[in-house]
Amino acid sequence: MKIAGFTIIKNAVTNDFPIVEAIRSILPVVDEMIVLIGDSSDATVALMEAIGDPKIKIHHSVWNKNLRKGGAVLADETNKAFHLIGDEYTWAFYIQGDEVVHEKYHPSIRTACEKYASDTEVQGLLFKYKHFYGTYDYVGDSRKWYAHEIRIIRNNKAISAYRDAQGFRKAPDQKLKVAPANARVFHYGWVKDPQAMQRKQESFHKLWHDDAWLEKNIKVATAFDYEDHIHELARFEGTHPQWIAERIVERNWTFQTDISRNKKSLKNKIKDLLKAIGIDTHYANYTLIR
Repeated sequence: MKIAGFTIIKNAVTNDFPIVEAIRSILPVVDEMIVLIGDSSDATVALMEAIGDPKIKIHHSVWNKNLRKGGAVLADETNKAFHLIGDEYTWAFYIQGDEVVHEKYHPSIRTACEKYASDTEVQGLLFKYKHFYGTYDYVGDSRKWYAHEIRIIRNNKAISAYRDAQGFRKAPDQKLKVAPANARVFHYGWVKDPQAMQRKQESFHKLWHDDAWLEKNIKVATAFDYEDHIHELARFEGTHPQWIAERIVERNWTFQTDISRNKKSLKNKIKDLLKAIGIDTHYANYTLIR
């Protein structure tokens, strides 16, 4: 049983992606790591080369500007990276540029991969998620955040990235049958200094919308206003992955908010009650079979 990791990245420096931390967080689990670098205008290539791990195989790509709507270019690039994985690998471990896996989950991930290696009905492994917002001190506590997603898929090229590559499906449009990885992904996509976050908003919305939408919906500003976008937060209780520690020390900034005023809506309270009795109303882009 062998595992290949894969990821895509473009303009990591400009958009302040923790891609180095993302890659390092799964290197101990994988036997090879495919890094597909888009046509960047910054020092992304040098950043990836500086990691210097022999498991890493760097490839290059040009993003298709015609696949702008709905983030389709992200799925297209993810599929390109997946297809660079050789047939000798049983599993493919996908990590996005703002996701980091805690080292405490490495044994569980390897165990799950070994357990289901010969169980071909299992097409993927499902991860829990924790979404950080503003700084490393707060996590999203509303149902707008996805609670689970597939991050390990069987090395079957009939599987492809779904929509904007949040998850995966099997052709023609079948949800994957999955088992739990018994692990969690820490999502840091909404944790950047306000200037970097504004740059990301302006550049990444171009992958989903046309210029008219951007002009109407993206505020012209030098810094992102986190207070304008709060949805219900909770203080983070726990430890961050070791890979992100230096970034926390160097990149953290002041962000204070009164989380007591972010009361849950009645709709979300009802959904939480249903979950407590075993009825989960979260959208599921998968079928849990184990």
